[in-house]
Amino acid sequence: MELFQDPMYDTTRKETFQFWRLIAQHYRGNSTIAFYEIVQRADALPGQLGTTSWSEWKKFNEDAIGLIRAFDTNTIPLVAGFDWAYDLTPLNIEPIQAERIGYVTHPYANKRPKPWEPKWEEDFGFAAGRYPIIATEIGFSVRKGTVLKDDDYGPLIVNYLEGKGISWVAWCFDPEWGPTLLHSWDYDLTGSGEFFKEAMHKNAGN
Repeated sequence: MELFQDPMYDTTRKETFQFWRLIAQHYRGNSTIAFYEIVQRADALPGQLGTTSWSEWKKFNEDAIGLIRAFDTNTIPLVAGFDWAYDLTPLNIEPIQAERIGYVTHPYANKRPKPWEPKWEEDFGFAAGRYPIIATEIGFSVRKGTVLKDDDYGPLIVNYLEGKGISWVAWCFDPEWGPTLLHSWDYDLTGSGEFFKEAMHKNAGN
């Protein structure tokens, strides 16, 4: 319904499609561009920003994929679920009608109470056996030098995702936009920055 929680997000359907038309034209043939995440996160804040159905969302993304592929047939479009790109349960009923795409989840700790793993499986993990999934945002805040336990969110989410073959991206490489991986632009890491650096180095050769 083109209603947003903050003026900085204001856009229109026309502007969104025009953006992807320009991006696909500009980056076609560029082999360093792997993905186009069509909408980074979608939510209506339980009715406060209007309503939409999965069928409507599905059609919007299918239209965007068609537009992108008119110019760029190689880069992979990524489709986000509802609840700020967390919930992929509609794939049980109505997957996107397009080939060579992936799906997005943002499984932050606040999405569900512990124990997390059964809920992750129910909400998005089930889809990993059928579709390519990438967690384009995971992150948390922790005091630098904190020793994380095996049942803390950081170790659990990385182990869960990698056990399911789901790729992940740590959020956020910025000293202000949280949860931050940096204390400053001198590139001194926060506690979560240290954790994710170690996690990426640990599995770099696998």
